[in-house]
Amino acid sequence: MWCVVLCCGGCDSLRLAPSEAMKGNAWMHHRTTQLAADAAQDAEAGWPLEGLTALAAMQSGAFVTDYGLPRELPAATTAEEVLAGSAHALATTATTEARQRPDAWETADAVLELGIGIAGVLGGAWGLRIGQLLRRAREKSRALEEIVAGNELFKRQNAAATEAFKQAQAGQSAATRRLVAELK
Repeated sequence: MWCVVLCCGGCDSLRLAPSEAMKGNAWMHHRTTQLAADAAQDAEAGWPLEGLTALAAMQSGAFVTDYGLPRELPAATTAEEVLAGSAHALATTATTEARQRPDAWETADAVLELGIGIAGVLGGAWGLRIGQLLRRAREKSRALEEIVAGNELFKRQNAAATEAFKQAQAGQSAATRRLVAELK
């Protein structure tokens, strides 16, 4: 069932749910930016600080909408509550958890491994053929990941050649450009 969903819908719809710490951190970030916007306005900081803090508060609301609210909202009514220290611990925990999550490559590799395993269990000529196709897809996926990582490293180390590199890639199809952009 999941294989059909992934094949038809792509990996964009596959996303691990955020942890409670990540949800709490998104909420705390939103409250922090709201309090900063209010403080900038109260202090009559003027443009651009008032505009930037108001925009940051609006933008951070999208993260809360995306992640969802935590079961218990952290205390964040005043700047003092936000700066009391628990917000720092929450941010550290959320960052640690985010670093431990599998990336898209690991997830795709696991799905391919599952497919190879299922093909092996099914057996027969079709199972063998499907297993070989999935192994080949996994090899291509790893190769593509290495190519994209190498290209990004080259561009960082050779800033003068970046424009020529981009021009050389200009002839790529829209599907290839989209795939490479997702991989970055």
